[in-house]
Amino acid sequence: MSDMGLTVKKAEDFSEWYTQVVVKSRLADYAPVKGCMIFRELSYAIWEKIQEAFNEKIKATGHKNVYFPMFIPESFLKKEAEHFKGFVPQVAWVTIGGETPLEERLAIRPTSETIMYATYAKWIRSWRDLPIKLNQWNSVVRWETEATKLFLRTREFLWQEGHTAHATKEEADQEVMEILNIYKEIIENYLAIPVIAGKKTENEKFKGALYTTTLEALMPDGKALQMGTSHQLGQNFSKAFNIKFLDKDEKERYVWQTSWGFSTRMIGAMVMIHGDDKGLVLPPKVAPIQAVIIPIPYKDANSTAILAKAKEIYEKLKKNGILAVLDDRSEYTPGWKFNEWELKGVPIRIEIGPRDLKQKQATLARRDTFERTAIKEEEIVNAVTKLLEEIQKNLFNKAKKFLEENITTVNTYEEFKKTLKEKGGFIRACWCADSACEEKIKEETGATIRIMPFEKEKTFAKCIYCGKEAKEVVYFARAY
Repeated sequence: MSDMGLTVKKAEDFSEWYTQVVVKSRLADYAPVKGCMIFRELSYAIWEKIQEAFNEKIKATGHKNVYFPMFIPESFLKKEAEHFKGFVPQVAWVTIGGETPLEERLAIRPTSETIMYATYAKWIRSWRDLPIKLNQWNSVVRWETEATKLFLRTREFLWQEGHTAHATKEEADQEVMEILNIYKEIIENYLAIPVIAGKKTENEKFKGALYTTTLEALMPDGKALQMGTSHQLGQNFSKAFNIKFLDKDEKERYVWQTSWGFSTRMIGAMVMIHGDDKGLVLPPKVAPIQAVIIPIPYKDANSTAILAKAKEIYEKLKKNGILAVLDDRSEYTPGWKFNEWELKGVPIRIEIGPRDLKQKQATLARRDTFERTAIKEEEIVNAVTKLLEEIQKNLFNKAKKFLEENITTVNTYEEFKKTLKEKGGFIRACWCADSACEEKIKEETGATIRIMPFEKEKTFAKCIYCGKEAKEVVYFARAY
């Protein structure tokens, strides 16, 4: 892999293109520990932007951030058998502390339901203690055995996980949807990634949940990627962990619970959807640098004056809340800088050369379309602000068009298999609601039901697999 520039095209070798973009843009790198990754400055800054936006929204709805230990006693996991069974193959265990064998194995957190709920049982006594609405930002470990794919499949990844407890099912149902809608806003309005929303089937839901709601995005290679899930846990965990409260009528009841999470895989989705043959293309709302200013001096021009003008523009942008950088490094040529900042996906490049200086203007270049426009000095701040909004909107609209063009409705299993092989994407089909058919389709094609739409759609054919009366319209896809 050469140091600069991509050696493959997105349309020719998508997997290699993705890896090169991630590594060469310095988003991330492979860690010395097998199956793990290093979040470099750029990706971590993007993650901080996502955290900032999400924190603002959940704090406004009464949620608070906490942090629980990463070690979970094995007995806690066993208390909720269905949940434990679901995670056993991926759990990493600690069996020795220093040189002393532990009396009880400790799991390195695959998710925090059990350790948090054992504590909720201690904290909750009365209806006055409810609701509890807590969130934590942390890493989790799931011992993946498949090949590492940066952001998408690693043994340790970063995420947030929310865990709430409520007096009634209705309150918990409301919480599930409130969070899913916040997720949708973050993913669509900040990351510029359109999603489809719905529920998971019984087979695909989170182990131990009453039901799971999900947001699914479509990647350019025709595979779906789960972007965030919000689960109604019912009273499964509260009964397992004895989380009871004395209600207003003096009767003891079990709480109703939810859990929800999204992870750093959404950064991988952003790379795949918006990136091009020159590298990353970052949506302005999550870009740590929104505009880079590059002075272009010539031997016969006043390079000092050009640099002074560049600094002046930089200060103006900064004063107006635009995240700008002045690249005044003399050891690199302007062309080299153009390529580097394009690789890193900075939304706007501002060029200032002798001609710009003479005409009291600057040249703005868009990262998404490569369109270049000359703008008068006094209009630069407004022009950059407006352009950032346009780029954000354009990236979303382009991705939405791709999503819409890659939802295919089929009536027969033959059409289903043909579409999956030749086109991929989401396949809209009718299903009898029997999990046996669902399993057979997964076994034969690798495709799973990604969502059952919230608003039930009218069936238009027999069950795609068995030919019996259909009960649901669902969306299938192969997935990451």
